[in-house]
Amino acid sequence: MDFGYSVVSFFSGGGVFMFPIALVAAVGAAIAIERWITLARFGSANRRAWAQIQPTLASGDFDAARELTKDGGTAMSQVLAMGLARQGAVRRREDVEVAMEESMMEVVPQLEKRTHYLATFANLATLLGLLGTVSGLIHAFGAVATVNPAEKANLLSASISEAMNCTAFGLMTAVPLVFIHAFLQTKTIELITGLEMASTKFLNAITERHASRPQGRLGLVQAAQG
Repeated sequence: MDFGYSVVSFFSGGGVFMFPIALVAAVGAAIAIERWITLARFGSANRRAWAQIQPTLASGDFDAARELTKDGGTAMSQVLAMGLARQGAVRRREDVEVAMEESMMEVVPQLEKRTHYLATFANLATLLGLLGTVSGLIHAFGAVATVNPAEKANLLSASISEAMNCTAFGLMTAVPLVFIHAFLQTKTIELITGLEMASTKFLNAITERHASRPQGRLGLVQAAQG
């Protein structure tokens, strides 16, 4: 009960700018939760998809890999499906790589979506806290200029408390948002790196398969003559 009363007293004593800071904190928390759940689902789905697809790529069974990726239910399947589709039509590694890069350009924005807002909200909370501080100080000096000397100390103390509460709440909102933004960015980079790793392994599998194919007719003739 004492803690709840302290929180209410702290919030009510911070002035009108406490409300926009609280709104920023609520929206930032909603985005952080949504992004964390989304990235966790992406990561889990990608790991399951890669565990199924990797053996087929290692064995050179690209037809089986196409069957596994044809639904495109995960980011991993989506990227590899584009490369596998191009691999069936062309033999050049460069063409397959370009197709997969095109697919990556569609997937990456889905992973990075809305995360950058957290850094913006952290800055906004800090600025709103400073604005509340300035507002409280203006109110403080304006109040003490027109009252009796006996009341100046109380009014000045109350106004400065309002300014400090607003600053503190702004920083209390901004610091976690900065940390969460960095954490989600790290998770996003890990997912993108995993997709790039899978793409590289797929391209290497294509190269190894082409290198292991029997030589053409001219090469066979030359080998026989040798």
